[in-house]
Amino acid sequence: MFRIGYRTIKTAVGTAIAIIIAELMGLDHYASAGIITILCIQNTKRKSVRASWSRFIACVVAMGFSAVFFEILGYYPIVIGLMLLFFIPTTVMLNVKEGIVTSSVIVLHIFMERNITLELLWNELLLITIGVGVALIMNLYMPSVESKLLSYQCQLEDNFQRIFVQMASYLREGEDQWDGSEITETEKIIKEAKTIAFKDVENHFVRNEDRYYLYFTMREKQFELIERMLPLVSSLSSSVEQRGMIASFIEDLSEHIHPGNTALLYLKKLFDMKLMFEEMDMPKTREEFETRAALYQFVREMEQYLYLKQSFRGLPVKGEKATN
Repeated sequence: MFRIGYRTIKTAVGTAIAIIIAELMGLDHYASAGIITILCIQNTKRKSVRASWSRFIACVVAMGFSAVFFEILGYYPIVIGLMLLFFIPTTVMLNVKEGIVTSSVIVLHIFMERNITLELLWNELLLITIGVGVALIMNLYMPSVESKLLSYQCQLEDNFQRIFVQMASYLREGEDQWDGSEITETEKIIKEAKTIAFKDVENHFVRNEDRYYLYFTMREKQFELIERMLPLVSSLSSSVEQRGMIASFIEDLSEHIHPGNTALLYLKKLFDMKLMFEEMDMPKTREEFETRAALYQFVREMEQYLYLKQSFRGLPVKGEKATN
């Protein structure tokens, strides 16, 4: 389906505005202001600032190189190539290599004029300023992505709940009719959510970290632990009573998947359950020994799952108590 995004709209409008301003000011090569605006508009505010800064510095450096090379060696095509041999490494050294293309436009303007004057340099500097300035102004607006992040959060927590319910069901009934679709879906949700959350971080200048990005990173680590728990649960013998205990714990946990911040209650329950396991009779057969080993491994993985949640400061949730 044909779709025009907000970045496309900003680029189109910004380009037109930059050209109009440069033309009204009577600048030569005024259309180049639009080219600079196109190159400086990015998909996040921070990227736009970095791109604009790189292009501005690179263009100023390019004017200096042009003045030296053209005035000393002459206005010949080979001089442009020779100058680029020195100019490009300089932009790399200054960490402004993004501005190479933009500055090349300025270099060609000076080359075509075949005479460097203060008026010409001032003209080029104004073109750069207009193009960069309009791009920065257009990029001040970024659509909110909070509704998308909230949607991903809800989807992710629903999937976690369904996975835990399936784990508990298997432990109680010993049947495995689950197709595991939530596993693949959860991987996709986490990847997409982290991408959007990172863009949200890039759209804030003061805030250095974003709670949503940290939240999805935390859930990603928890999901890795869940993937390790699944084979442990499936390896438990149907004859051991601990299956029911773990099933009850998982069922309780599944009912409290939440963006809040306290997992202490479940760490306490897990600790109590571990003490009960230690008080049980020592394993007498190989099967019992393997089951006991799987139980302890499950407890360790679940502890890490809950510790990850406890270390997260939580997302604000109105009207609900934070759990895990």
